[in-house]
Amino acid sequence: MEILEEKEEEAQREKLKGLTISDNLQDVDMKVSAKQVCVPSDVPSIDTSQLPSSYKTNSLKEKKLLRVADHFLWQYTHLCPDRKLLFLHPVNECGLEKFVSTTVRPTLLPYPELYQWDGCASFISDYLTMELLKSPIIPPTSLYSPTTILKYQRGNCFDFSVLLCSMLIGASYDAYCVHGYATREMCTLDTTLELCPLLREPQEVPKKGMKKSNKYRVKPPPDMQSKFELQQEAKNKAEIVAARENKEGEEEVMEVEKGKRDPLYGLRVHAWVLVLSGKRDVPKTFFINPFTGSSHSTTDEHFLGIESIWNHRNYWVNMQDCRNGCKNQNASWHSNRSCQKCKSLLLFQRKKEEVDMSFDMPPSWVAPIQITPREFETRYSQGRKVILYKKAKLEKWAPYLNGNGLMKRLTVYADLDCAEVVKVKEWFKNREDMLDMREMNKQTQLTTDYFSPGHLLSLKAHTYTSLEPEAEHTMEFYSEARVDGLQKRVKNAKEMTEYFVGRDDFLHVRHTEFHKGGKKIHLAGTRTEINSQPIVQIKECFYRNLEKPADEDIAECIFLITENTIHLTYHLKDKYITASKKSFYKEAESDRKGKEIFMIPGRCITYQAGSSEKDKNQLHLYKLLQELTKEEKWLKQQVQQSEAEVLNILKIRKNEESAVKLSFSIYDTERNEKRRQQYEAMVETSLHKEIRRNDLDYLAPFLIQIGHPEKMTKAQALCVRDECLADLKHRLIDKVNIIQARFEQLQKMNQWFQKNRNRLSAEEEDDFLTHHSETMSHIHTLELRLDREKQTATQKYLDLEEKLRKDPRLSEHLGHS
Repeated sequence: MEILEEKEEEAQREKLKGLTISDNLQDVDMKVSAKQVCVPSDVPSIDTSQLPSSYKTNSLKEKKLLRVADHFLWQYTHLCPDRKLLFLHPVNECGLEKFVSTTVRPTLLPYPELYQWDGCASFISDYLTMELLKSPIIPPTSLYSPTTILKYQRGNCFDFSVLLCSMLIGASYDAYCVHGYATREMCTLDTTLELCPLLREPQEVPKKGMKKSNKYRVKPPPDMQSKFELQQEAKNKAEIVAARENKEGEEEVMEVEKGKRDPLYGLRVHAWVLVLSGKRDVPKTFFINPFTGSSHSTTDEHFLGIESIWNHRNYWVNMQDCRNGCKNQNASWHSNRSCQKCKSLLLFQRKKEEVDMSFDMPPSWVAPIQITPREFETRYSQGRKVILYKKAKLEKWAPYLNGNGLMKRLTVYADLDCAEVVKVKEWFKNREDMLDMREMNKQTQLTTDYFSPGHLLSLKAHTYTSLEPEAEHTMEFYSEARVDGLQKRVKNAKEMTEYFVGRDDFLHVRHTEFHKGGKKIHLAGTRTEINSQPIVQIKECFYRNLEKPADEDIAECIFLITENTIHLTYHLKDKYITASKKSFYKEAESDRKGKEIFMIPGRCITYQAGSSEKDKNQLHLYKLLQELTKEEKWLKQQVQQSEAEVLNILKIRKNEESAVKLSFSIYDTERNEKRRQQYEAMVETSLHKEIRRNDLDYLAPFLIQIGHPEKMTKAQALCVRDECLADLKHRLIDKVNIIQARFEQLQKMNQWFQKNRNRLSAEEEDDFLTHHSETMSHIHTLELRLDREKQTATQKYLDLEEKLRKDPRLSEHLGHS
C-alpha cells in the first residue's frame, strides 16, 4: 500500500510539473495588486560598458570552481534523478556564468541602522522594487550582481536575498541565502490577507503568580445582583459576538478557500534568507522574507520546502523530504556543515587514505557595495511606497518629500473591500513644531496630535474635533518643562479641568465651571484682552501633606462664586470615617461697605471630626476667611490665564498647520538655506582675506620712512633695498637663535638628568625615564628644525633680493646690480 501511495504521489507530482503555463494560468498567478508590485513594463536595459573586468571574465580559480560545481551536479542528478536541477551557476548581467556563492559580497555600510538585521531587511524591502519570476515554478536563469540591483532598484526574490545576505554577513550575522518553495502570497508579495504589523498588539508580559488566599481574610460582601439579568445580558452579548464572528468566519473561509485554489501550491519557487542562532547574540534561528523585511519562524507554514542554501563560503543541498514543509528540517540548520542531512558542495567528508579534495571559495567577483547618504535617505523608489494589508493600507514617503513632513500613513478600514475608513494614523518627522504623530478617528471625528519634547508651549498631546475655541480640547503637557506642573487640561464651553503633578502645595486637580456667554476683560500684568466666560464654581483637590495634622490639611476646596460660598473639606484622620468640614457664607459685594470683610455669627458652619464642641475661635476663622478670599481672587486670575493660554495654543497651532516649517541639520547644506548662506559668506570672507593678504605691500613699512614718494631717487631705492634685506636677515637670525637656545636648554637638562640619575629612587627613576624619552624626542625635533631653518634662510634671502630687483619701483635704479 505504501509503495502504491508513493507511486500515485509521484505521478501526481510529475503531472503538475508537466503543466504548461498558459496565458490564463499566468493571469491567475500574477493576480497581485498593481499598487503593491509597481513593476513598469519598460524595464531599462543593463549598461555593461562601465562594469569591471571581473564581471566579464572568470579567473582560473572561478573556472575550476565551475568544473567542481558541474561534477557535483552530475553526482547529484545521478543520486537523485527525481529532484529538480540546482541553482548553482546562473549567468550574470554580462551573460557569464558565475557560481552563486561568489555573487555574495559581505559588506558593512556606514549607517548605524544597517548594523542590525531588522534595519538591513527593512532597507532592502523599501529600497528595491519587486519583480516576479518569469516562470513561477522554475528558478531564474540569471543572477545579477548586488551593485547592479542597487543601481536599478529592482529585482526578483533571488536578487533581494543575495543583497540582504551580503549586508547581514557584513554585519557579522550567520546568514545564508535559501532556494526553496513558498505559498503564492509570499512569492507574489500579496499581503492583503495579512494583518498590518503596526496593528498587532504587543505581547503581554506574563504576570507573576497570584499569592495564596488567606483563610483569615475578611469575606467579600454578597453579590446582590440578579443572576437572571446577568444571564440575559451575557446571552445578548454572546449573540452579538457570535453574529460578528460568523461574519468574520465567512470572510476567513473565503480567504482560506482563496489560498487553497492555487493550482501551483508547493511548486512556486522562492528565495529568502536564513539567519542561524549564535552570532550577534541571536537566540533562535529564523527566516527573513526579503520582500517584506519581516522575520518568520522556521516552522512557518508559508515556507513549503528547501532545495539548497549558500553563503560566501559554501553551498549546501537539502537531502530531506520537504513534502511536509520546513517543520522537520530544523535540525540540519542548527548542525555543522558536515550534517548528515545536508550535502555540502566543497567540504566533503572523506576517509583518511583518500586525497583531500577540499577547495577554497574564490573571492567575490562583485564590486564593493556602496550606498550614498542621499540614496539611503530617499530609500523608496520614486520616493513613495504603498502596501495593502488586511483591512488596512500603509503608505511611506521619503524625508522632505512632503511639505508637511509626512513620513508614514496607516489607513484602517472596516471591511475587506477597503471602502469605509475607520481611523487614520500619520507619522511626521523634521517638523519645527515637533509634531510626531496624528491619529484621526473617522467615526468620532476626534483628532489627536502627539508632540515630541521641545514644543514652544511644552505641548505633549492635543485631542480635538476642530481648532475653534468653542470645541472641546484635551491638552497634555510635559509637566517637568512647566513651572506650574500642569500635566493635562480639558476645556469645553461649560467647564475646564486641570491636572497637576509635583507641586509644592500638593494641588493635583482644579475644576472650573462657566456660565454661557462672556465679556472681554484685560489680563492683569499684560496687554492681552480675552473673551472670558463668567465663572460659576472653582474646585481644587489636594494630596495629603504629612507635615500637617489631617484635620488641618485641606483635601478639597470649593469656591461657589455666584453664591458667595466657600466649602472646605479636610483629609480623614486615622481611624475616622468622616472628615472635618468648614463652610463660609460671605456677604454679597453689593452689601459690603468698602473692601472690608466682616465675620457675622452664623455665617460660618464648622464640623470637627471627633469633637462635639463648636470651634469658638472666631479670630482664627476670620483670618482663614481673609486668606480664602484672597485665594479666590487669585484663582479667578489663574483661570483667566488658563483660558488665555488655551486661546494662544489654538492660535499657534493654526499658524503652525497653515504654514508648516521643516527643520534641517546644520550639515545638510543642500536643504538648510540659512546654513548654506552662512557657508557661502564664510567662503567669500576668507577669499577676501586671502586677496587682501596677497595685496599687502611688503615695502610699505620702509616707504613710510621716506614719505611715500611718487618717484624715488637712486639713493632712496638703495636705502629701501638695504633696509628690507637687513630686516629679513635679522628676523631669520632671531628665529634660528630662539630654536638654538631652546635646543641648548634641553641638552643641558638632559645632561643634568644623566649626571644625577644614580641618586634617584625607583619611583623617581620611572618618572625620569618617561621625562627623558619626551626630552630626547624634543631634542631630535628641534635639531631637525634648526638644520632646516639654516638651509632655508639663505634661499629666502636670495629670493627677496631677486624680488626687489624685479620690483618696478626699484628696478630702474638698481638695474642688474
